Amino acid sequence: QRKNPFSNDHRHASKPVSAHRGDPTYGRPPEGSRTEQRGKDAHSHVGKEVEELCLIIRSTGEVREDGHVSVTFGQLFETYVTISNKVVGILLRARKHGLVDFEGEMLWQGKDDDVVITLL
Repeated sequence: QRKNPFSNDHRHASKPVSAHRGDPTYGRPPEGSRTEQRGKDAHSHVGKEVEELCLIIRSTGEVREDGHVSVTFGQLFETYVTISNKVVGILLRARKHGLVDFEGEMLWQGKDDDVVITLL
């Protein structure tokens, strides 16, 4: 910031470059910025957590007749919560990417302990 943004004097303030809807840069940080790098780092970190969750499902679950590995949410929660407290968020991300499947929109500890999570 070149100047105090709370001042009414706008002579020295630089005008922000803003993209408009439909522009490929709309809603994205400037290329090469630290904000862009933080976003890339976060995306990479979440990807690793999703991979780790899938490995835990594979190691703790049981192989079904169709070859898929399944585990109940309660069992997965008890195992994974010692690694990360973001079990449900990571499960939702894994489902979004087609790696796991389960019924319902959200899983709640206690209430949904018997919901079966299938590794695809």
